[in-house]
Amino acid sequence: MNRRWINLVFAGVIAAGPALAGVVVKGSDTVLPLSQKEAEVYLQKDKAASVAIIGGGSGVGLAALIDGTCDIAQSSRPIKSKETRQAKQKGVNPVETVVAKDALTVIVHPSNPVKKLTVQQIGDIFTGVITNWKDVGGPQKSIVVYSRESSSGTYAFFREHVLANKEYTSAALLAPATGAIVQSVSQTEGAIGYVGMAYLTPSVTALEVAAEAGKPYVPASTANALDGSYPISRELFYYTNGQPKGEAKAFIDFILSPEGQKLVEDVGYVPVKPGARS
Repeated sequence: MNRRWINLVFAGVIAAGPALAGVVVKGSDTVLPLSQKEAEVYLQKDKAASVAIIGGGSGVGLAALIDGTCDIAQSSRPIKSKETRQAKQKGVNPVETVVAKDALTVIVHPSNPVKKLTVQQIGDIFTGVITNWKDVGGPQKSIVVYSRESSSGTYAFFREHVLANKEYTSAALLAPATGAIVQSVSQTEGAIGYVGMAYLTPSVTALEVAAEAGKPYVPASTANALDGSYPISRELFYYTNGQPKGEAKAFIDFILSPEGQKLVEDVGYVPVKPGARS
């Protein structure tokens, strides 16, 4: 009988546990807490199964899928055309499955009186055009920018959809994992960062965001991500080599089941299957 386990890896550091076996899921730190929760419940149902859940960033997961060292790449962004070409060269056929949706949330220190920003203002902050909170209605205080590293799918999505493909400010402090951004922003007055909705804690304040000046400011929430009214909403993905099969298919099928989609909502993300919410 296979040993039942979840091997957790954060920022490349492997937790104690047996060698990798069964289904290996690797990649996005945004998707990480969702995969962990899904695997926990899945393993309770299938006592012969084994699942490894590994973080490191979307780019890391997709590279592992291309190299054949994982069964499922978890990603907070769509696969890039360059990655697809690399996969084809190695005989790998990446197939995409949307497992959840997310409201990418901009967070600040709780002491910050600024509670609302437009997408343009956020983009100007993260590209270094705006460097002081007084320029967006706040106090005379320098803005401390925290960002994920470039291997992160969240980094890429935020750059494309909020920064309009401009470069991040050279003053940005790069964090290896989403949890590190939450911790850093919670401890730094004047700080700003961005995280998946499931990472929100009372230690930080989530900003309301307007698509543009004159448009309504919308909080990040399940309902607002589901109906698209929150302007920084996105899909979360699993990628497999070809159509899912075997235990990988069984695990993905569980995530897309009504029970699995309810867990999506429990974790703090948005289900994608109609009728899954209860």
